[in-house]
Amino acid sequence: MRYVKANQTGIVLFVIASMLTTPWVLFALWLIQLVGLASGGRLNLFVRAAKPFLPREGGETQAAELTRFNNTLAVIFLTLSLLSFALGWSIGGYVFTAMMLAAAGAALLGYCIGCTIYFQYKQLRHKLR
Repeated sequence: MRYVKANQTGIVLFVIASMLTTPWVLFALWLIQLVGLASGGRLNLFVRAAKPFLPREGGETQAAELTRFNNTLAVIFLTLSLLSFALGWSIGGYVFTAMMLAAAGAALLGYCIGCTIYFQYKQLRHKLR
């Protein structure tokens, strides 16, 4: 979980930076999240930067499948945000950016929106079987 929190902190900081400067800061965040997703989290810049400062043993954990699901959601929201800005749909871009900030901020405060979506998705899949 400490690595997940490092990633969420990075997301929040980059989203705030994009809102204070230019929305194109989100492109760097998108790249970081995409590389992290493709590498199973091993090459996530936020995790790698925080790793030397975090305790190595003990602590809460999160299932790799759930982490992958949440990272996929992050990449989807960032992609939609960047596409909106690229197409000149600033309001849509800011809406998706705000959703990303809300999800990462809520997760840092202890409520994982992506986890709730994942649980509902699994429940629906189970009912459909």
